[in-house]
Amino acid sequence: MPNNKRDIAPLPDRETLIRFYRTMRLIRRFEEVGADMYREGRVYGYFHPCTGQEAVAAGACGALRRDDYVVSTHRGHGHTIAKGADIRLVMAELFGRAGGLSGGRGGSMHMADTGSGNIGTTGIVGSGIPIAVGVGMGIKQERSDRVVVCFFGDGAANNGVFGESLNLAAIYRLPVIFVVENNCWAATLPVSASTRCERLSDRARGFGLPGETVFGNDPVAVYRAVLKAAARARKGDGPTLIEAQTYRRSGHHINDPGDYMPERELEIWQERDPLDIARDYLSGAGVGSGDVDGIDRSVEVEVGDAVAYALASPEPDVGEFVRDVAGFEGWSE
Repeated sequence: MPNNKRDIAPLPDRETLIRFYRTMRLIRRFEEVGADMYREGRVYGYFHPCTGQEAVAAGACGALRRDDYVVSTHRGHGHTIAKGADIRLVMAELFGRAGGLSGGRGGSMHMADTGSGNIGTTGIVGSGIPIAVGVGMGIKQERSDRVVVCFFGDGAANNGVFGESLNLAAIYRLPVIFVVENNCWAATLPVSASTRCERLSDRARGFGLPGETVFGNDPVAVYRAVLKAAARARKGDGPTLIEAQTYRRSGHHINDPGDYMPERELEIWQERDPLDIARDYLSGAGVGSGDVDGIDRSVEVEVGDAVAYALASPEPDVGEFVRDVAGFEGWSE
């Protein structure tokens, strides 16, 4: 279990704490409603919820600028929302509708939003890691001070591409922030069975770059770590590996009951709900329960509007799909 003691450093300002909570609440409610829609048959393909991991997305993306980039995974709804995508378009993409971020072509696992800096989510485990390195190379070629955050899971950290990518990023001092969301499970395999490392961030030393492990259910801890890594990258000092220790509070996907997950372990992590931690921060900052309830109500309205938009959006035209794959305009049925 991670060290979940709070840092004594000064907290972010009140508005930042409110933004963390609202983002996390929005992600949670989006996925709750999305899961209901999936069960009603309105969502195609798979659905991988990030319940219990919302603080990683909110804290990491909260430390970035609008023109910074993120690369995400099959469990990427939270990152997409936290980076600033229009939630109506995210919901429509989840429904596979033409009004979605990717025109209904990507669905749950393949969302992209270049306007908010989201290069894309991908369903292939570990595949986003080298993509992020390529983005970092592009940033360096442009002589920009942007950074790219690459999210991936503990399972992906055991792929060969992980080591190759970290090594290349270290050699060229690329502005890449590698964020491994250690949610304790790679599909059905517990992290204790897949690695002997007590901290996955320790692997950074082998590539000559800094590594840090933080409590991933604490948005402030994640925010501080990414903010520090981003400042380092913007100065040209290269990449950082951050391990956010959190927990996947359900099966691997919506149809996986997660019977293999120990009940007591689930109970312990439910007691560490990131939304509860965010509410504690708000209380300490003088934000009353009425104000928090108001945020919850506004999120409910926003998600409801997103569902209405998605349902009103048309199904994609099949001919467009074929033309995109064929790569020419002359195709016809």
